[in-house]
Amino acid sequence: MTTPQHRRQRWRVAVLGAAVICCSAVAADGSDGTDAARNYLQYCSGCHRLDGSGSAANRVPTFAGSVGHFVRTGSGRAFLIQVGGVAQSALTDAEIADLLNWLLPQYGGREMPPAFSPYTAAEVHAKRSHRPADLMAARTVIARELHDLGYSLAVY
Repeated sequence: MTTPQHRRQRWRVAVLGAAVICCSAVAADGSDGTDAARNYLQYCSGCHRLDGSGSAANRVPTFAGSVGHFVRTGSGRAFLIQVGGVAQSALTDAEIADLLNWLLPQYGGREMPPAFSPYTAAEVHAKRSHRPADLMAARTVIARELHDLGYSLAVY
């Protein structure tokens, strides 16, 4: 007989399996993505979930259909560095660059421009501390910029 405790344990094993699969992906910079995938699990998946689906109830946008478009504009590119969970994390600038370079092809590869330039630690350092006062308003402005270029962002 399966108890609730056994079901929780199996769920934890399934999540760990998903994490191992995520960790085996190759990052945009050619590294194996293991550290970036672990950092995603630790710093991003709590809000954006393991699959990048976000949460409409908590106003956390999904990555699907959107996140790759952000790197089409300078303000969108900076925004990915400046969101609270990234800018205020304990990660180093290099770790954030690695995380973004892993995350974008993982969750937004179809939307990314063909001439994507990977993030660098120097770029993260330069933009990390210049957070907009109102992130939702900044995202709305970026959504308008992208719309004018012919791309649309998923709402949540």
